[in-house]
Amino acid sequence: MSGGVDSSVAAALLQEAGHEVIGITLKVWPDREDAGGKKTCCAPRDVDDARAVAAALGIAHYTLDVGEEFQKSVIDYFVGEYARGRTPHPCLACNRDLKFDYLLHRAEALGADAVATGHYARIERDRGRPRLLRGTDPARDQTAVLWMLTPETLGRVQFPVGGLSKAEVRDEARRRALPVAEKPDSQEICF
Repeated sequence: MSGGVDSSVAAALLQEAGHEVIGITLKVWPDREDAGGKKTCCAPRDVDDARAVAAALGIAHYTLDVGEEFQKSVIDYFVGEYARGRTPHPCLACNRDLKFDYLLHRAEALGADAVATGHYARIERDRGRPRLLRGTDPARDQTAVLWMLTPETLGRVQFPVGGLSKAEVRDEARRRALPVAEKPDSQEICF
């Protein structure tokens, strides 16, 4: 749970469908002020928002400090690629190394069968093999930052909001009185 409306609604939808849901938030920054008041993802206040949503849903919530991993996998990668004259995409590294690889291993240690996120994407099975599909809202589709996920990873991931529009996600959050229903979307690079 990132602390945003998308992952919060994803948790609520799974809970409503009868799944046992636990919230896990990856803390990537030390406790400090947000970057100049910008609407970035993974800001320190987002951990508090995720915890509040978990409390509202009545689910367990864990915060995992991944600051060192974030520095190495995302920031150092970005700086190194930029110094080589390339245009790095930090969200790719974060999704691959932290949000899916690291998180899947930690979730398994907690006894979870799968990991769900608030990404706008869908998964379809083709002869038993999972395939990544675009989210149904073309303005929100996030497959461009998920393309590198392996079939093995896709087989253990769920995207509950992938078939919804952003407006529908906000409506679901309002219907459930989630404390992040009106929270602005994150924008820009997170560091």
